[in-house]
Amino acid sequence: MPNVSFQLVVVAALAVLALGGLAGEAMAQSRPAAPLVIGHRGACGHRPEHTLASYELAIDLGADFIEPDLVATKDGVLVARHENDISGTTDVAAKFPDRKTKKMIDGTEIEGFFTEDFTLAEIKTLRAKERLDFRDHSSDGQYEVATLDEVIALVRRKEAETGRVIGLYPETKHPTYFRGIGLPLEGRLVETLHKNGYDKADSPVFIQSFELQNLKDLREMTKLRLVFLYDEPDMRPYDLVVAGDPRTYAELLAPKELAAIARFAQGIGPWKRLIIAENPDKTLAAPNTVVADAHAAGLLVHPYTFRNEARYLAPEYAGDPVKEYIQFFELGVDGVFSDFPDTAVAAREAFVKSKK
Repeated sequence: MPNVSFQLVVVAALAVLALGGLAGEAMAQSRPAAPLVIGHRGACGHRPEHTLASYELAIDLGADFIEPDLVATKDGVLVARHENDISGTTDVAAKFPDRKTKKMIDGTEIEGFFTEDFTLAEIKTLRAKERLDFRDHSSDGQYEVATLDEVIALVRRKEAETGRVIGLYPETKHPTYFRGIGLPLEGRLVETLHKNGYDKADSPVFIQSFELQNLKDLREMTKLRLVFLYDEPDMRPYDLVVAGDPRTYAELLAPKELAAIARFAQGIGPWKRLIIAENPDKTLAAPNTVVADAHAAGLLVHPYTFRNEARYLAPEYAGDPVKEYIQFFELGVDGVFSDFPDTAVAAREAFVKSKK
C-alpha cells in the first residue's frame, strides 16, 4: 500500500487533472504529479474481473481509479462486464442453456449468451468466473455480476473507510450496437453518474470509449472528462466503419487527428504497442512519439494493459513487470491500466523515489 504522503500526492494529482484538455504550454499544468494507477477491470490478476471483490481489492492495493466496463441488460440496467457476451465470465451456460444464440456484434458474428437477452433479475442469478485458464479459479462461483450503482456504492464506502479519493473510469462497450437495438448507453451512464454527484469537470471520473461519435455525444451531455481508446493499428472504430470512414486507429494518432480529438476529449488510452511496437521476434522497437504528440495536443495518455505474467512481457524485461512500468513512466505517460495494481503502485513508488 502507498504511504500517506504518497497518497496525498495522488489526491493532488487528481485535482490538477481537472484542468485536462488544455493545449501547448498549459498541458504541464494538467498532468498528474505521478502516474495514475487504474485498476483494469478491478484487480483482475487476482480476482474474477468486474466483480465487486475485484474492484475492492484494487482499491485496497492502492489503485487511484477502478475501471467498470459497461453493457446493458434487457431492462436497461448498466452492468459491469467486459463484453455483452458473458459466456466466458459467468456460469450462464449452465443456468440458461436455451438462451445461446448468434449475433452480429460490431460486424463480427458471435455465438454466445448476451446481457441484452436477460433481465437484471436473471443476471443476478449468475455467478462470475475467471476468464483466463492460467489464472486462479478458486473464486469461481462466488460473486454476482455487479451493477454500476453497486460499483459506485462500493467506491463511496471505500472512500469513507480510507479517507482518500477513488476515481471511476467507466467504458461504454459497443455503443453503436447498443444504440441500434434500442438500449443506448450514453444517457443511462450520464444519468447514473450525475445523480451520484459526478457531474463536474473536476469529478474523479474519466469516461472512455473505442468510438468517436460516442464520445462526441457524451460531450453534449456531461462536463466529465472523456478518453478515446485505441485498438490495434489496422483496426477501425466501429462507428467509423458504419459511417464509411476509412480511418484506422493508427491514422487517428496523427498530430492533426489528436488535435481534433482534443476538441471534445481530455485524454487517449492507446494499446501500449502503439507507443512501443513489437518486432517480429517479440523484442521491442524504439519508442515512438505518440506520448509527446498527445501531450502537445493537450491530451493525457493512459496506455493499457499491464500484466505480470511472463507471457505478456517482452524479453527486455527479463520477467520483471516493474521494468515495463518504469519504461512507460520514463516516456511520460500519465497513468496505466493494470491487472495487478499492487505491482503498478510498487513500480510507481520506485519511479518517484528514483526522481528525488
